[in-house]
Amino acid sequence: MQRYIPLIMFVVICNALSQALLKAGMAGIGAFRLSQATAGATVVRILSDPYVLGGLSLMIVSMAGHLYVLSRVPLSFAFPFISVSYLVVLAISWYVFDERLNAYHFAGTFCICLGVLCIARAGSESVVAAAGASQAAHVASPHERSR
Repeated sequence: MQRYIPLIMFVVICNALSQALLKAGMAGIGAFRLSQATAGATVVRILSDPYVLGGLSLMIVSMAGHLYVLSRVPLSFAFPFISVSYLVVLAISWYVFDERLNAYHFAGTFCICLGVLCIARAGSESVVAAAGASQAAHVASPHERSR
C-alpha cells in the first residue's frame, strides 16, 4: 500500500488545487442569485470562466486518480489521505486569497494530519501483519502437513 502514497498525494494536490481554481473563478464572478429568469445565463457564465473550467478539469483528474488508487488499496487506507487537502487548502487560502486564519484553523488541521499519519502507519503495519500471517498460515497449513 505504501507504494501508492505518491499517487494518493497527487490526487490530494489536484483536489486542493481544483478548489483554489474554483474559488478564484467564483471570486471573479461574484455573488449571484439564481432565479428562473437568470439561471441559464448564470450557469453559462460560470461554466465559461477559465478558472472554473480549470478547477473542474483538475477535479476530474483527481477523481480518475482516486478511482485508480481505490482499485488497488483498501478504502480505509486511501480515503483519509484526502483530508490532507485541508492543509493544502489552508495554505492556499492564506497565501493566495489572503484569508485570515487563527489558531483553531491550525490546531484542527494538525489533528487531521496526525490522524492521517496514524492511518498510514496502520496501513503499513497491516501489510506487514498480513504478510506475516500469510507466511505463518502457509507454514502451518494443514495441506502442507499432509504431504
